[in-house]
Amino acid sequence: MIERLTCHVMSCAMVQLSTKTMRARACIRIKSDYRTVVLFLVVAVLILVLRNKTPCQFQHEVNSTIIVPRVSTDPEAHRGFCTLQPLSANDALEEHLLLDSIAWPEIPLLPALLSLENTSDPAHSTFTILPGRGGGQWHVGDQLEVIIKMSDFQGRPKTSGGDFLLVRLHSQKLGAGVAGQVVDHLNGSYSAVFSLLWEGDAQVEVTLVHSSEAVAVLNRLTSEQPDRIYFASLFRSGSISETTICNTCLRPTQQPQCNYTDLRTGEPWFCYKPNKLSCDARIDHAKGGYIQNITDIEKKLFQSGVNMKVYIRASGPAKVTVLPKKTGHSEMKCNSVKCGPSGYYYQGAWRALGGTTVQQFNISAISQCLKRKVVHMYGDSTIRQWFEYLNAALPDLKEFDLHSSRQGGPLMALDNANNILVKFRCHAPPIRFANIPTSELRYIANEIDGIPGGYNTVVVFGIWSHFSTFPVEVYIRRLQSIRRAVKQLLERAPGTVVIIRTANPKALTLYETITNSDWYSLQRDKVLRTMFKELNVHIIDAWEMVLAHHLPHSLHPQPPIIKAMIDLIMSYMCPQKGG
Repeated sequence: MIERLTCHVMSCAMVQLSTKTMRARACIRIKSDYRTVVLFLVVAVLILVLRNKTPCQFQHEVNSTIIVPRVSTDPEAHRGFCTLQPLSANDALEEHLLLDSIAWPEIPLLPALLSLENTSDPAHSTFTILPGRGGGQWHVGDQLEVIIKMSDFQGRPKTSGGDFLLVRLHSQKLGAGVAGQVVDHLNGSYSAVFSLLWEGDAQVEVTLVHSSEAVAVLNRLTSEQPDRIYFASLFRSGSISETTICNTCLRPTQQPQCNYTDLRTGEPWFCYKPNKLSCDARIDHAKGGYIQNITDIEKKLFQSGVNMKVYIRASGPAKVTVLPKKTGHSEMKCNSVKCGPSGYYYQGAWRALGGTTVQQFNISAISQCLKRKVVHMYGDSTIRQWFEYLNAALPDLKEFDLHSSRQGGPLMALDNANNILVKFRCHAPPIRFANIPTSELRYIANEIDGIPGGYNTVVVFGIWSHFSTFPVEVYIRRLQSIRRAVKQLLERAPGTVVIIRTANPKALTLYETITNSDWYSLQRDKVLRTMFKELNVHIIDAWEMVLAHHLPHSLHPQPPIIKAMIDLIMSYMCPQKGG
């Protein structure tokens, strides 16, 4: 049975203690505020409208930051309309530790009381390159450290942390780039640390993604409005059709609910029950829409070119010249939780660190690598990109017309001469795709359970973007079920290759930020890496591969980055002999 939380209020109060004390949680019944009333009424109106509509087509709409020291911000004890499956003692402990690991510094000033002039302003903020160990000289193998000082729109230094910054070191001339790591000192200053991996010029780039005040708004939205992206399903029996709203977090109303919780994984999914039809009459799934409930002052915190994804200027030189590595020179030890980058670009090609030699695969080499292999791909549109790349690049790989949705699949392509089969299927809800038949909704864990595995089997998955509006606990539970399936697959068939794609930074509009901000992605990215670090799987570090590249951030990375990812995937599938 799935444990329902019974706190029926629209928000929860949280008792916050220090990281050394016990966490205290309590749901407190409070009077409905203006936002809650508005949101509730909007949902109710939508239900009434959809209840009486004819069948319709819902259209699709479509880490480098480490906080040290961590400040524990206890998550709320749960939005009473979000139903979470019960956890074992071990899984509950893991969830507790994961939530602590992604806790963000508290913002001392409540966003509701803000004026824009008191918030972080990239135009008044600066970064400074600190002298190296050699008195202003840097060599390959050293680390470059940068101090970043944040100020508000009046030029006053910030005195608290929590800004979301991305940093990279790059050389356009050399086609080189690497992501850096950020340390928050919680006093308005930050350190950025870069590994020096190539000789020649290296320029520092610091970007303010979100001010600390904007992050507080994003955190509030997830706490109060986890259903701001809603979904819909069409129910049909004979000539009768009805459409109702569905979600993982479905607010209780007078309307009865249909419970579509998956019996094997325990993943929750609910729809309002149609008036005339039974719950068994549900025939499809689609994204329904988006409810925006954000104040005018909060909108000002998410302005492109003003305070969202804006470069911060250097107070002095912005680049250094890196000299060859010194003979007998010992490299600096890691000073953070994540020990250095996963790789870097040089001459436009991705070079992985940690023992993997990345080969450059042409069309013939890809076909040879895939020969006699079955490749199962599961996830969202960022995984579908890989299927589409292979399908377009390999002339002998022919796609079957399965008369399925292009967005969600299933998609299948076969190279009969080389005995290659490549398949794609989207993950189960929450998925913001249009009109997927319910018969095609499959949970990744269940699909993996059905794979025999073996040396000629490759399993690829990526799941992150469509979970951004929900509490992180929803995502953790989904990954726990997938991890169990992966572990069992590797136990019964150790030769199976499992490849996991991480999240990546993207272009941000107000809508994209409220529903799919890089801050949400960063949290889920760290959770994913931590949960699979003990298994024999391969990680495609899409986060760093996008961040380190000179091309603009995009939800769907541009072809040169996809090519680099495919080269890395093939290098995992067909490692260089002796490499």
